[in-house]
Parts: sequence; structure tokens; C-alpha cells
Amino acid sequence: MISLKENINIFLNYLDKNRGYAVSSLKTYRTALFEMEQVSHFYQEDDKTILDITPFRLKIVNNSKKTISKKLSSVRSLVKFLKEQKKLEIIVIGDSTIKVPKTLPKPIDENIIEEVLEYANQEQKIIIVLLYGLGLRISELSELKIKNISTNWVKVLGKGNKEREIPLISKVAQQIDFYLKNSNPKEFLLEKEDKQMSVHQIRYLLNKLFRSRGIKATPHQLRHSFATHLLNSGARIADVSKLLGHSSMVSTQIYTKLENSKKLKEYSKAHPLCDL
Repeated sequence: MISLKENINIFLNYLDKNRGYAVSSLKTYRTALFEMEQVSHFYQEDDKTILDITPFRLKIVNNSKKTISKKLSSVRSLVKFLKEQKKLEIIVIGDSTIKVPKTLPKPIDENIIEEVLEYANQEQKIIIVLLYGLGLRISELSELKIKNISTNWVKVLGKGNKEREIPLISKVAQQIDFYLKNSNPKEFLLEKEDKQMSVHQIRYLLNKLFRSRGIKATPHQLRHSFATHLLNSGARIADVSKLLGHSSMVSTQIYTKLENSKKLKEYSKAHPLCDL
């Protein structure tokens, strides 16, 4: 598979030699396309070529509307060229207007999560670590059984009884191991008097902790923060979508209306929880 950089060079050469573009126009295309190439994801999946420009959209979010429009136009021209001239079938992710629901909760700042974890008791800490570290729904956390937790993966039963496996960050795995050894649950990870801890009980413990620090936060905000911080750090939207258990990436795209932040290379390094 030819790299994205090589494809861009082929396209620029076409504009120069075949289309006779002016030097100034070529410079505009070159600048935009290589800026996109540095942060975007170009890969093959299920015999399809994917170009995920979501990190690029995040990177240029503070540019003027006119500048953003020009840069995206350059990307679209590249994709059109590759489809028509190179006969390459490309699926572009992130090149769309995203409407954000007014009710979408704001992500919790990483520093606040770190601060709250310092004051959390054992139960509260594992709740935060799993909601934020794995992006679980509170119902999924309540239903999580010990037998579905392995060394490297957690098997989760999501909406519509759909199962998904989430990779365990080393720090999260360590927290789970510590909790299991000290709490001795029988069947479910979270139990109260040998019975499965309910969603209401989990929410109460979490709210009590945040209120004690003068912070108003919900369990869903921690899941939202999981997605937000990963996407802001350069994680692929396709990967985040699978981790969240979304049936479509359209559901995940609401999280891409975010503030820009520095790019990190891979999920395990990108997640802020790794530094705790």
C-alpha cells in the first residue's frame, strides 16, 4: 500500500505537470495536505482504504472558517484525484459537519479527575477508574462480572446484549487486581453485602465523592471524558467507537467537537490515566 505522503506527492506532481497549476496554488495545496498527513490516519481495513482526518479537524479547529474551508477543499481534491485517477476506493472519516446535542455533557478536566482520585475510597476509586479508564456505561459497570475480567481484556455486556472486549491499560489492570484482592467480591466486581451493586448505589458513591470536593459531575461525564481525551490525543475515531460500544461512528462523532490538544501516538500512551 502506497503511503499517504507518496499519494500526496503524486497528486501535487499531477497538478504541476498535467494541470499547470501556479506555484502559489501548489504551495497552498502542499501546505494543507502535508499538515493533514502529519496527524491523520491512513490505513486499510476489511479491504477498504480509510482516511481518518478527525485529528486534522481538531488541529485546525481554531483557524478561521475561510482557512478551514480551503484546507478541507485541498483534502477533498486529493481524495477525488485518488478515486478517479488512481482508481483507489477511499472512505473518508471526519469530513462532515457535526451537530452536537445541546444536552451533551462537558468532559471533566484531567486534573480534576486526578485530584478526586486522591480523596476516593477503595470503591469510589475503582468506579472512577473503570468509567473513565474503560469508557463504560454505569449499567455496564453494575453488570460487570469477575469471570469477564482477564489479564489484558474486559468483556462487557452493552446495549442490546451486545458483547465487546476492551483492552486493559496496565494502570487500570493494577487497580482492578488490587481491588479484587482487598474486597473479595463473589460474582460481580462491585457488590454490596454479597449482592450486585445497583446503578443507583454506584451513582450515589460517585456523586458523594465529587460533592465532597465541591464538584458537580455525573457517571456519564466520565465516559464522555474517556472519549474526549482519547480523540483529543489523536486516537482513531473508529477505535474509540468500538471501545464505547457504538453501533455506528456517527454516535462517536459528537465527541469530535473538542478543543485541540497535542497529538500522541497510541492509545495506551494517549490516555491520561496512564500517568496516575
